[in-house]
Amino acid sequence: MPLENYSPASIADVRRLRDALEQQGKKLVFTNGCFDLLHAGHVRYLEQARALGDAMVVALNSDASVRALKGPDRPLNNENDRAEVLAALRAVDAVVVFAEDRATRLIETIRPHVYAKGGDYTVDSLNAEERAALENVGAEIRILPLVPGRSTTGTINKMLSEKSGQRLRIAVLGSGEGSNLRAIISSVQNGRLDADIVAVISDQAESRFLELSREAGLPSHFVDPGSNPRKLGDAAQKEIFEHLERARVDVVVLAGFMRILKEPLITAYSGRIVNVHPSLLPKHKGANAPQLAIEAGDTESGCTVHLVTAEIDAGLTLAQARVPVLPGDTPEKLHARIKAEEHKLLPQVLAKWCQRGLPVRGAVAS
Repeated sequence: MPLENYSPASIADVRRLRDALEQQGKKLVFTNGCFDLLHAGHVRYLEQARALGDAMVVALNSDASVRALKGPDRPLNNENDRAEVLAALRAVDAVVVFAEDRATRLIETIRPHVYAKGGDYTVDSLNAEERAALENVGAEIRILPLVPGRSTTGTINKMLSEKSGQRLRIAVLGSGEGSNLRAIISSVQNGRLDADIVAVISDQAESRFLELSREAGLPSHFVDPGSNPRKLGDAAQKEIFEHLERARVDVVVLAGFMRILKEPLITAYSGRIVNVHPSLLPKHKGANAPQLAIEAGDTESGCTVHLVTAEIDAGLTLAQARVPVLPGDTPEKLHARIKAEEHKLLPQVLAKWCQRGLPVRGAVAS
């Protein structure tokens, strides 16, 4: 069929292909994605995936689905063009377009024998709904290695970096009332902070933090954190990372974010994640710092803005502010005075970020 007449396969067509293969003792490989700007990494990945079975179908996110997942600036190419390019590859036997954010319904209907995904995922970081569907249909899950240095987001960011201005691109992560977010928003609005808040992310769907973000008209995202009250699940870590990459974030600000970050965030944003902690680090790391200061008989406490590393509250100190510990202080009273200083200190550190030569997107942290 000439490519100018190409149209994506129907779900029924793909299911018939799958059933015909099974009757012959053969396997259908299934993968899904946006494939917005096809590059060598995609081609090599698809070749490897195809080798896992006897035919391969690519489930392609529709334009509306891509916008929901990756933001209003995507896709770069419409779904028909993306489907046509994919169909021209020797590794691809069929392309089917789906409108949902997830491929769950397709998995349940097509019942592939093998499911392939790129090495930026692990089995644990797969979307829980899709993974359950795969397990229910008995699909073998295979994670394939990434091709280093090739990614659609990386290519887009490289293209845009030459045109980008000097304003700092900030993402703010939080879990609670959002008082530090309010301070950052105010500093941007009154011109004391020359920055754009390009992503606001919370692990609490009903938090005041997210309400403030939405009221300010900022890009706001809830990420399901998983079942551990202190740590983020692998799927949540990856989802946050993808939000940051799509927003081309320079600096990640943890403002009352109550869960521990790990890979791939810690390495990818090394030197570009800051946290504000309610003590004069290195004293009183971890939770309940104001209470610990009172119990220790300290005469002063304060707050610290520091870089985030894999070790909790151990990264380079960028700035500190001090407050007295008063007779009769409760943890709540002391914390309230500390937070008043946080609201001034954190925007000040961000305002001086580029002036101090700290890393931004595209730079290598020293």
